Amino acid sequence: MKQYSLIASVLSAVLSLSLLLSGCQGNLPASSSASSGPAQGEDTVVVAMDPNSEPASGFDPAFGWGAGEHVHEPLIQSTLTVTNPDLTIGYDLATGYTVSNDGLTWTVTIRGDVTFTDGEPLTAEDVAFTYNTVKSSSSVNDFTMLDYAEAVDETTVVFHMNRPFSIWPYTMAIVGIIPEHAYDPATYGSDPIGSGRYELVQWDRGQQVILQANPDYYGDPPSMQRVVILFMEEDAAFLAAQAGQVDVAYTSATYSDQAIDGYTLAAYDSVDNRGFNFPAVPAGTDEEGRAVGNDFTADVRVRRAINIGIDRQEMIDHVLGGYGSPAYSVCDNLPWYNPASEVAYDPEGAAALLDEAGWLLSDDGYRYQDGVRAELNLLYSTGDSVRQALCADFANQMEELGIACTMEGVGWDTAYDRALSQPLIWGWGAHTPMELYNIYHTIGDTGSAQYSPYSNPTVDAYMDAALASTDLEESYALWQLAQWDGTTGITQDGDVPWVWLVNVDHLYWVRDGLQIAQQKIHPHGHGWSIVNNVDCWSWS
Repeated sequence: MKQYSLIASVLSAVLSLSLLLSGCQGNLPASSSASSGPAQGEDTVVVAMDPNSEPASGFDPAFGWGAGEHVHEPLIQSTLTVTNPDLTIGYDLATGYTVSNDGLTWTVTIRGDVTFTDGEPLTAEDVAFTYNTVKSSSSVNDFTMLDYAEAVDETTVVFHMNRPFSIWPYTMAIVGIIPEHAYDPATYGSDPIGSGRYELVQWDRGQQVILQANPDYYGDPPSMQRVVILFMEEDAAFLAAQAGQVDVAYTSATYSDQAIDGYTLAAYDSVDNRGFNFPAVPAGTDEEGRAVGNDFTADVRVRRAINIGIDRQEMIDHVLGGYGSPAYSVCDNLPWYNPASEVAYDPEGAAALLDEAGWLLSDDGYRYQDGVRAELNLLYSTGDSVRQALCADFANQMEELGIACTMEGVGWDTAYDRALSQPLIWGWGAHTPMELYNIYHTIGDTGSAQYSPYSNPTVDAYMDAALASTDLEESYALWQLAQWDGTTGITQDGDVPWVWLVNVDHLYWVRDGLQIAQQKIHPHGHGWSIVNNVDCWSWS
């Protein structure tokens, strides 16, 4: 009965989709099939995304559009810079930038031929207004490094920094420029005026967004004139693809063994990783009375044993259906990644490290030290089947090493506190080295670093020097040294306070004949990244 109930609910969702699409484009044929061509014409693409991709605060960069946990290009607004396919920096509005010798002043020149969709010119005043507004309003981005922005003329903006921040160009790549003359924080998110490749023409909350190509865009005109984004649960997205009512539908490894007539399963590389924090300090309590630290994982030999005791490829094959890659850091394959992070699966070496740490194997198959059994209580977010499955696979592999494991699904309302003392499976991955900084830099008892809590003065010094550098590309080497300098770092021969498992491929059902342009490696978040370059998509 459960299967029939699921099918009924999904068919109901597809019927709702049919009615929704009818409202978008007039009369939709009563029946549609995957082989009948594009869902809405040769200049349009219909994309099904997870409901979590819908921006709760609308399309306002000051409240997280384009930024936050799931970073992507804002599409409706222009940005000063962009990230290239290799994650180096290119230009959008900017025509160049310089940084002072002390790293505290960034001077950016911009194009003078750009207008907003209401016909008003975009000037440096709008850029300065945007950044000052984002600094004071943003709840998802850290702008503490910015003191203020000022326009010195119509095409020059100066950013005055509170501290050196060499990776500022990565921030400039995600902040969409808003118009000072037409900005109302109460209404802009639902009725945005921008200068980007597309303009928002319709938003039905909880259902869909429709974007139309901006006819006055200053760059190459978009090949795809109309983009329809539908927010659907995964089961409904799958059925919608089967019915031929969408052109692209997100999916997961759960459906990777299926086939849809007229569609191909496309897999895109990501740095959307999954991994555990392993508290690196002994158990105790903090000022708020919360449990912090973990006596078992406080021993670096235990953490190193766990890191090499994982068969990551087995996880990819059995949990992800082969759609993933081994994860060794929070920044695999990005310009600032240090290949020294990679480890080989070595269960014998893991066992030897546990023996060395005094956790000896007993006749019952578990390890003990002074009568205490080696145990881990592994936390995963309730409702995330992939994390739960990865957690279960990890637990089985730990049991083979003699480490007893229990699993517990928790809501995010309690997960953050619980993770201060117990391993939690996380998802990370961003197009900026700040991910490294936030997880590994000593920043007191706040931020992501508190889940180790990890502190290494040498690692801190490398990251501080990387941020203080006045040459972005030269800073990459310093970020790499923070990971491992030959003596210390965060990798296997270092402190390894986090253990990374896999990078999850982002999977989509793509209609035959749709040419999706080359994708950058996707960051965390299975959503808007796929349409970063939708303007370059085409039908054949």
